[in-house]
Amino acid sequence: MTAVAENIEDHAPASPAPALISGELARFALDLSLDDVPAEVVERAKLNILDCFGVGLAATTFDFGPVTLNGVHAMAGDGDSPILGSTVRLPLRDAVLVNGTLIHGLDYDDTHADSVVHCSASALPVVLAMGLRAKTSGAETMAAYLAGVEADARVGMGANGGFHKQGYHPTGLVGAFGAVLAAGRLLGLTEEQLVMAQGITLSTTSGVLEFLEDGAWTKRMHPAWAGVGAITAAYMAQAGYVGPSRAYEGRFGLYNVFSAHDVATEPAKAVANLMTSWELMNVAFKPFPACHFNHAFADATLALRAAHDLKPDDIAEMVARIHEKQVSVVCEPEANKKAPANSYDAKFSVHYTMAASIVRGQFTLDELEDDALRDPTILDLCKKARYEIDPTSPFPRYYGGEVVVRTKDGRELRHREEHNRGSDKNPLSTEDILAKFRDNAGRVFDAARTEQVIDAVMTLDTAPDLSVLARALTKTS
Repeated sequence: MTAVAENIEDHAPASPAPALISGELARFALDLSLDDVPAEVVERAKLNILDCFGVGLAATTFDFGPVTLNGVHAMAGDGDSPILGSTVRLPLRDAVLVNGTLIHGLDYDDTHADSVVHCSASALPVVLAMGLRAKTSGAETMAAYLAGVEADARVGMGANGGFHKQGYHPTGLVGAFGAVLAAGRLLGLTEEQLVMAQGITLSTTSGVLEFLEDGAWTKRMHPAWAGVGAITAAYMAQAGYVGPSRAYEGRFGLYNVFSAHDVATEPAKAVANLMTSWELMNVAFKPFPACHFNHAFADATLALRAAHDLKPDDIAEMVARIHEKQVSVVCEPEANKKAPANSYDAKFSVHYTMAASIVRGQFTLDELEDDALRDPTILDLCKKARYEIDPTSPFPRYYGGEVVVRTKDGRELRHREEHNRGSDKNPLSTEDILAKFRDNAGRVFDAARTEQVIDAVMTLDTAPDLSVLARALTKTS
């Protein structure tokens, strides 16, 4: 090599360092304008918001709702942030904790299929509380909500199922990062501060799947706690607190620490196609108040019941054909799934979903009440249910499934739902979503107040602030 060549190599520019994922997400969250969002995405976002508020209102009538509110209120005292369907107001973070638990607590809220993340359940309570405090417009609040949902979906997709496999609940882990981006935007953080906030969030994020073992309530609070951690991180970053800059791709970052080590993660998915595609459109609405993995089996069972006039006494065996990666959530441990201890256990049992659907001819919130959970006909049918692996399942893009019923007179009946209802391939109509909201909100509000909430949400993008929405969602003393 000549001296000239050596000199050139010595002074060659270094390759640029790869862009930080947290930096790209921070720029996206801060720069996003609702004017840049396609009209169909804005309208869809309103329906997602409405759907979640309806689920949260319905949750106030179930046991965990008042327990959560009473416990948090006893700890935190009064504040100025509203609680869904209540006269109580709590301090900011505590309101997020209660509202997030209500929205997710019935497992009836929307789900992004590819990431298996309930994106709205963490983003929405944060933007409601932060937007009210900052007196932001409806459009600004919706932009923050969209930033959170879009980030959650992509960050979750990057795990390729590794979080679930390691025993973590992605909604809790991932939701904290979307929530901090939403909170940071509404708080007016700089890009550098929002990078730090994501790094701080890495040490506040949590959520484990142990609730699956005994029907514990803890899953309900995962997106809520994600919001609490996110708001904490945003305010600390604003004050100058220093967090890691490589929250996602770092040696001890989200993907390397929380994902199963035998799963190949793809951190680049966290920032792929920002502003060019909208993952909100792939967030599925839930037609049933249960784990999304069970929905195809509810629909397939109901279809078989209707087509063949099936009665519980007709059935010798029911089989759910399901993807192997869904088994640990809704099929195992099978002894628990065949005899759910409570309503939350039942939500995560494909056996119970099929049995209750046959016996009751529906799967609604009523099938999660005590009379259904103790129904001997349903429990007997649970014992006749089992599962087998379906290698042709469309999971994870869609939560499809097939039900096989073998009758006592020797028939074998099959029905397959390739695309779960509520997904982009099998969508619920706007009227379906409105009907679901009216049913849920109607458990708390009269018809006039229910319509006020609909009007407030469906005009949110033109609202000067969130005051009308907040009044509609709460009760007066």
